[in-house]
Amino acid sequence: MALPLQVLLVSLLLLIAVPDIYATVHHGVHHAVGSRAHNRIVMPKHHRPKFKPGPWKQAHATFYEGGPGSFGGACGYDDVVKDGYGLDGTAAVSNVLFNTGQACGACYEIQCINSPQWCKPGQQSLFVTATNQCPPNYYESSDNGGWCNEPREHFDLAEPAFLKIAAYKGGIVPVQYRRVPCQKQGGIRFTITGNPYFNQVLVWNVGGAGDVESLQVKGNKKLKWTPMKRSWGQKWETNAMLVGESLTFRVRASDGRYSTSWHIAPKNWQFGQTFEGKNFK
Repeated sequence: MALPLQVLLVSLLLLIAVPDIYATVHHGVHHAVGSRAHNRIVMPKHHRPKFKPGPWKQAHATFYEGGPGSFGGACGYDDVVKDGYGLDGTAAVSNVLFNTGQACGACYEIQCINSPQWCKPGQQSLFVTATNQCPPNYYESSDNGGWCNEPREHFDLAEPAFLKIAAYKGGIVPVQYRRVPCQKQGGIRFTITGNPYFNQVLVWNVGGAGDVESLQVKGNKKLKWTPMKRSWGQKWETNAMLVGESLTFRVRASDGRYSTSWHIAPKNWQFGQTFEGKNFK
């Protein structure tokens, strides 16, 4: 018996459509199985923007004398000249800015203002790195000697830095300042000291935000990252056994950006050595 014309038309349409449906389903199943077979999940990447200059703020600046080994004490920098900060580019900051060592490595642009008598005419901006702490002096009032007392934001500059923007006799001058990105040559440096049962790492030459909020280390035999604890300034410590393993360091700056330096210390690294990793741009 002949089939009605309508049934023939429907059957013909199904024959045309089914291969496409089959191909779509088969492709989807193959894609899903393939993803599981490779045990790979593709996640979107979130990129934080590069560190940018902050707003201008008001403060004051003084100066103190010393040498390469005395301008980096509270941050753990052994020699500010050797470490690349220079005598004319370092500053001790008051407690409010120092923030228990968090500010170590942060960079600032400073301008002498509102003091025609002491600000040098035509002076350029001064760019400094926080390498030390200006401790409070509670025996003096904050406006007469206790320049670094809370809640003052204050810069006690290395003398060569101060003399770039103000006269020696000025003593204390009003300034405006802002956080700026740190421009560094080469990568982040990691200097390892301590002993097999206590490892201490000094982190320096950090670009971008400049300061370090957290540090993690991982040996080639360890599956998990080991968080390091801030000892003081930019010195970080851990009791983890790391001797005999190649080391990877992960730095997190205050702006939330990460920099991971993979296996920069070889398995035969020694205490007292410095290794160079990846820097922030």
